[in-house]
Amino acid sequence: MWEQIRANQIRSALVVVFMGLLLVAVGFALGVYFFGSALGGVALALIVWAIMNLVALFQGDNILLSLGNARKVTKEDFPRLYNIVEEMAIAAGLPKIPGVYVIDDPAPNAFATGRKPEKAAIAVTSGLLQKLNRDELQGVVAHELAHVRNRDTLLMAIGGILLGTIVILSFYASRIMFFGGMSRGRRGGGGGGGGAQIIILVVGLVLLILAPIAARLLYLALSRKREYLADASSALYTRYPEGLASALEKIAETPTQLKAANNATAPMYIINPFRKAGRAAANLSSTHPSTADRIRVLRSMGGASLADYDAAFKSVRGERSGVVPHGALGLTAGAPLRPPSTEPETEATRAREVSDVLWKAKDYRTIECHCGAKLRVPPGMKRDHLKCPRCGTVHRI
Repeated sequence: MWEQIRANQIRSALVVVFMGLLLVAVGFALGVYFFGSALGGVALALIVWAIMNLVALFQGDNILLSLGNARKVTKEDFPRLYNIVEEMAIAAGLPKIPGVYVIDDPAPNAFATGRKPEKAAIAVTSGLLQKLNRDELQGVVAHELAHVRNRDTLLMAIGGILLGTIVILSFYASRIMFFGGMSRGRRGGGGGGGGAQIIILVVGLVLLILAPIAARLLYLALSRKREYLADASSALYTRYPEGLASALEKIAETPTQLKAANNATAPMYIINPFRKAGRAAANLSSTHPSTADRIRVLRSMGGASLADYDAAFKSVRGERSGVVPHGALGLTAGAPLRPPSTEPETEATRAREVSDVLWKAKDYRTIECHCGAKLRVPPGMKRDHLKCPRCGTVHRI
């Protein structure tokens, strides 16, 4: 699998290099306009990028998890989820079990983060845990851990930082250039250098407007390519591609929008959190490939190997080249499919399980009444007794 990872990294690194060149171009424009020296602008752009990288290196994972309002859970809190993460981490060959987080949001979705496998984390929404059975949840977890195993989370973090730097510099510089250029134009109306200044202003504005757009398209292209490879790895780890296919279908059909997502974090989720229910088409501005295509590829697989996925991808997409690097095609040949899980569970059971975990994460105590009701006691409650609304029994707190 290391050949697949290396080929994946080389392609992605090229995209990151192009984004870096865009950042240098933005710095060049800033330097020429504001400092009279291109070197000064490039140095400023690189300093801002370095600061953002340091922040992301030491606090990036925590920031992303905080933005999603994710709460960490333990094996004792949520054994079903934790066991699935453990199984898939072993199947993926990760050196350490990732941190497991739950986001209190009814929209089903998930993402992984971590600059290296030893410090990775996976976050899933409460809606995902309620809607998916064990096989489907296993497929989603395997997909996200594949991003960690393939170093996608690292490269997406670097790409996201580059994109953020370009957007920040372009946003403020374009406004300063516009208003500053107008005021200077009014003050120095007849100056001989006015024409040159206008040309520099126009060229700089065009660059500052187009650079963030080009960088975002490159960032999204980086994300879309990696989704197919993560799907292939998920099928290999679980030996049951139908699990992920069914999960993608359920997520895509859900109309609820994810509240915690934003434009910076959207490419990290397993399905575009801003999509409209039932709409599966992909375009240049979408963060993910067509969900319908992903499902068809998974359901066309005759086995669970990377070669099986590559063959299904070519067949469904009608393309001569696949997505799995050539050197990795023979590494998992002959991986058979497994039968579906027979673990009995219902959506109502899963909903109760998730509810208990979320209440506990918020430091609520639970009192189980003999009539079957569960009474939630908020932290810091001053009362000594609590009456059951169902049967009237009074419980001592």
